[in-house]
Formats: sequence, structure tokens, C-alpha cells
Amino acid sequence: MADQKPVLYIIACGGRPAGELPSLVQRLHGEGWAVCVVATPSAMKFLNASQLSALTGYPVRSDYKRPEEPDVLPPADAFAVVPATFNSINKWAQGISDTLALGLLNEALGLGLPIVAVPWPNVALARHPAFPASVALLRKAGVTVVLDFDRLPAPNSGAPGAASFPWDDLYRELRVVRSRLGY
Repeated sequence: MADQKPVLYIIACGGRPAGELPSLVQRLHGEGWAVCVVATPSAMKFLNASQLSALTGYPVRSDYKRPEEPDVLPPADAFAVVPATFNSINKWAQGISDTLALGLLNEALGLGLPIVAVPWPNVALARHPAFPASVALLRKAGVTVVLDFDRLPAPNSGAPGAASFPWDDLYRELRVVRSRLGY
């Protein structure tokens, strides 16, 4: 295992923090992870897929492949959902697999793989009754959820709202995951 790197799938959802993934990937490489990025269709509006592909060495996937096509990504050892939107958290908690990203997360949950999710709805959406229930369900299923309601952005806060994203908390949790994997 000393010469192998654990493979982390970053599942990117549609939110401003997805635009900061290149910095995340670089830092994770420095900490010994191999990284692949899988994005929801909405996340593709926020990230630079060609830049992420160059950094990771793998294409950014956002759609299911045909059954006869080979898989271009190595198998995942762990997952990070960065950022996890209101929509994705609620759909994932209900087992909906209508995107590649959600399908992989649902399978990972069933396989018991380590998952760190960083929900990032605005404060108004976080107050919707479905959201806390979905977060609680995912936590009960074993997902590590990094969520501080006091740091969530206001509706329509744009880039200033994204500045409070808990990157350091995410890094800390991923170090724990890497250690538990034996790397």
C-alpha cells in the first residue's frame, strides 16, 4: 500500500464552491490522494472541466456511460461531496439516482465506503423541513456531514457568500478518512 494512493471521488454539485475545486485537488494531491471529479449537470456551470482533467489526469464525468464502454476512472476508496446542494442532499437521502453523481453516491452508501458531505444550501433552503431530515438520514447511514448552519450563505449572496465555505473542516475530515483507510 505504501506506493499506492487512495482514490477519492469528488462529487461536485451546482454551487459556487465548485469553482474552487482546482485548489482542493492540488491540496489533496499534496496529501497523497489520487482524485477523480464527478459532477452533477448543474455543477458543470460552475467548474472548469478541462482544468480539473489536467490536474487529476482523468476526465470529469457528468453523465452515465454506455454499458459496453470501459470505465475511465479507477474504483473509489472514498467520496467527498463538495459542495452538496439542497437538491442533491434531499434526492440522495431518498435514494434517487437520476444523475451519475447521485448513482455513485447511492452505491457508495450501500457499499459502506467513507463519504464526507459538505452541504451548502442557502440559509432559507436549509430551513425547509426536508433538509434537516435528509441530513439526519444520511448521518444515520454513516455519512460524515460537515455542516454549520451559522456559516451558510444568505440567498443570492454570490461570491461573498461562498467565501465562508468550510474548506478547512473538509480537509480535516478527509485526513481522518485517509488514516482510517490505512494510508
